[in-house]
Amino acid sequence: MNVPGALERVRLPRWLLPAQWPIDAAGAPALARISLAQGRIASVRPSGGSAGAGDWDLQGALALPGFVDAHVHLDKTFTLPRIRHIEPGLLGAIDAMLADRAGWTAADVRQRAERALQWAFEAGSTRLRTHVDWWEADRTPVAWPVLRELAQDWRGRIRVERVSLMRLAFFEDAAEPDRLARAVAASGPDALLGGFVHTAHWNEPGLRQLLLAAQRHGLDVDLHVDEELEPSAQGLATIARIAREIGFDGRIVCGHVCALAAQDEAVALATLDAVARAPIALVSLPATNLLLQDAVTGRTPRRRGITLVKEARERGIPLLLASDNVQDPFCRVGSYDPIDALATGALVAQLPEPFDAWSEAICRGDWLDRAPVAQPTLIGAAADLVLFHDADAHGFPSRTARRVVLRAGRVVHGDLPADWVASAALPIPALT
Repeated sequence: MNVPGALERVRLPRWLLPAQWPIDAAGAPALARISLAQGRIASVRPSGGSAGAGDWDLQGALALPGFVDAHVHLDKTFTLPRIRHIEPGLLGAIDAMLADRAGWTAADVRQRAERALQWAFEAGSTRLRTHVDWWEADRTPVAWPVLRELAQDWRGRIRVERVSLMRLAFFEDAAEPDRLARAVAASGPDALLGGFVHTAHWNEPGLRQLLLAAQRHGLDVDLHVDEELEPSAQGLATIARIAREIGFDGRIVCGHVCALAAQDEAVALATLDAVARAPIALVSLPATNLLLQDAVTGRTPRRRGITLVKEARERGIPLLLASDNVQDPFCRVGSYDPIDALATGALVAQLPEPFDAWSEAICRGDWLDRAPVAQPTLIGAAADLVLFHDADAHGFPSRTARRVVLRAGRVVHGDLPADWVASAALPIPALT
């Protein structure tokens, strides 16, 4: 399939359009014309009256930029079928995973992770960040170099970033923080220092040394934080305070932060106020935390695991939704489709306008970077888009299974509707 000259009559989300973009009679953003040149987006302007030769008429179909899946676990993925027993809750899942990990080989990890990357590519993701269990301070985990090789293999299709998921206790010894940070920094591009911050292993000195070591070695940080419903959890608040005290100049991403929802509202909101003043982005993992939090055999959960996503957004805190675990002891479902994370989050957190407002939470890869942009734009970006045949903005993300994935303007997955192409070079009728 040739690259189109333009995509005509495209429905883009409100967050991706400039403030002055025209509004139609129903109060929705006017449809757009996206012009392409050499695999990139040359311009985005309100739709005109006809499609030129070689253009596609999308007839109001929804479009999003390529997705970012900001928090996954490629080392653990697809292990569920071989694990016979899992105790409920986070700690039970960790025990089951530790037992399975004893048999991991490079070939095993590669096969499972490659399958996951293929699923992510077909869903429309262009960037994926995987955490890698690193439970022995003196031994590089088998998955770490394998995932570096896969990152190289998939370059140009998916940007794969690796986070070392370490115990805070590793950073207590005076010599260890720099040794560990140096090892991560030397292991290749797109590597980050990470850790597990939880009341069961609370260690503020180790957390401080982790952040200081990351700063000394120019590493960004990505942490599992307060993945629990314990009101006394103070990981997120402490990270915000330490980041301010040391003048941390990189990017800190905090995943889960479920405990915010269990805390006194004044305490939780004060923590979010501090986060808003720090170089911190949050990632919520709706599916996994719904399954793990308040989990007891034979009992319906009363408390849910979603964090305070609306309150974070109100404060301008960058917040993403991501897949997390897929078909392993932590989460028996999953598909590496960020739309699924958005759909789950939209229901459990009662998110308004999932397409026009909250689709931003699966597309803003710049929120993981040191210098996120103030106003995102498609202009000048690669023509990496996801086009939805059947969905509309009111019911989104319902009916999003059928989609066309474009890379550099070319179809790489999905079936292009014949009428999108057949209508090119013909007058475009008004939408009714």
